[in-house]
Amino acid sequence: MKTAAAIRHLAFEDLGLIAPWLQQRGWRIDTYDAGVDDLSQIDLPGAELLVVLGGPIGAGDDALSPFLAEELELIRRRLSSARPVLGICLGVQLMVRAMGAAVAPMQRKEIGYSPLTLTAEGTVSPLAHLGSQQVLHWHGDQFEVPEGCVSLAATSACANQAFMAGDHAMALQFHLEVDATRIEQWLIGHACELRLAGIDLGELRQAAARHRAGLAQVLNAVLSEWFTRMRL
Repeated sequence: MKTAAAIRHLAFEDLGLIAPWLQQRGWRIDTYDAGVDDLSQIDLPGAELLVVLGGPIGAGDDALSPFLAEELELIRRRLSSARPVLGICLGVQLMVRAMGAAVAPMQRKEIGYSPLTLTAEGTVSPLAHLGSQQVLHWHGDQFEVPEGCVSLAATSACANQAFMAGDHAMALQFHLEVDATRIEQWLIGHACELRLAGIDLGELRQAAARHRAGLAQVLNAVLSEWFTRMRL
């Protein structure tokens, strides 16, 4: 049985749709909570896939979140082994830091559903399956693309939304994994952030329901091609 190790920073920001996708293919999932679980217990050599998930903390908030030092070291080790790793939102930003590039605040948060514009490199990557599908954005920081990598996608608000390092590392600033049937957990858990950002909750709910089926199809296509490339 293949194993996916997932690092979670907030209970409801979990693997979402990725979990049943993996389980239907016979994978075991081990979830570790950053700041609570001892991340050194993750069997990196034994895990076929490492997933670093999102969360509301800053990727550079080492003083406020001292566990980040341990997490960054684990990500560096994984990247140096050239074995499969997927970063989502905060997970991307931590990958970027581990690779020596910068993460910085945006002028305004990007929250809501909108399409991506793929770069030329993006159109020949697994992200080509996105097409015009709108995806969920939920971040207030942006990242520089690490040396040796190229941007695969952008929005008008954020120039770098994704990159890959070889075939083994995929970094997605946006969310394909969020299960629309559980969007209320996000709306409750991030109520203060949403209020301060002036986000229309009704509009967000409607968009989640409208794009649910399309996102599930896109997630399947993107992961299927990526896993094929990695021979997983």
